[in-house]
Amino acid sequence: MKFGAIDIGTNAARLLVGEVEKEGEHSFVKKISYTRVPLRLGEEVFDDGKISKKKTEDFVKTIQAFKLISEIFDVKKLRAVATSAMREAVNSEKIIEKILEESGVQIEVISGDEEAELIFGTFFLLDFDKTHPFIVIDVGGGSTEVSVFESGERVASKSFEIGTIRLLKEKVKKDIWTEIHDWIASHVDLKSPHRLFGTGGNINKVHKMLGAGQLEALSVKAISTLRNELAELSVSQRVDQFQLKPDRADVIVPAMDIYLYILKELKAKDILVPKIGLSDGMIYQMHLNSKKK
Repeated sequence: MKFGAIDIGTNAARLLVGEVEKEGEHSFVKKISYTRVPLRLGEEVFDDGKISKKKTEDFVKTIQAFKLISEIFDVKKLRAVATSAMREAVNSEKIIEKILEESGVQIEVISGDEEAELIFGTFFLLDFDKTHPFIVIDVGGGSTEVSVFESGERVASKSFEIGTIRLLKEKVKKDIWTEIHDWIASHVDLKSPHRLFGTGGNINKVHKMLGAGQLEALSVKAISTLRNELAELSVSQRVDQFQLKPDRADVIVPAMDIYLYILKELKAKDILVPKIGLSDGMIYQMHLNSKKK
């Protein structure tokens, strides 16, 4: 059974069409179609607190296109969620009404906690020892979620108001780095080794750029070296030399800065990149709900 997941982030809107399949004892989300549109809602929201008329028109067209793609793939259920930028836009309710009216798609604005919960739904499909302590870091355009797991249970999590677009727009509180440091010091036992996982489009791209194999850990040293190499280039040079899309080329260094800071605070030497995210979690949850019915 095919499902469609629309993830409206601060940097981009994405549609994943997928289904849950079984391989031996393990289930996984099979990706059938993936479409990404660099809407950049956060650029306006973090400056003006709202989404402009022009951006709203682009937003409506994007959701209409996603709806059509979903129909082509004959999805049984389509769910749309919005995160950080839509949480903060003062006109988000009006935009949601307009999109529902013009596309028939109902958008849910979810909290950082709900976002994290959906991502973790698919984490437990991964083949690794869940009893060993692990930490998941998800860096988005508007927020960063850090969650700590022990014995397969989430024991602490926090959504920080720092993301790639916020950093680019210089809309981050000065004490945010101290806030992250203090939270880690209070909620993570640094004497106990934790396995680190990174999610989000930027860490996925870093993983690919470094030529790592599936579930091959990236060393902090390799990430840092690539970060410094990219930081010396202009956005257009990053596009030319690394074949990055322009809307990835400008946010990738701020993303690496956030990951590297948190990894340093956790005294970590490497990070695993499972290449799963919010939309995978949405597909898996829809699959579970359909089975209950």
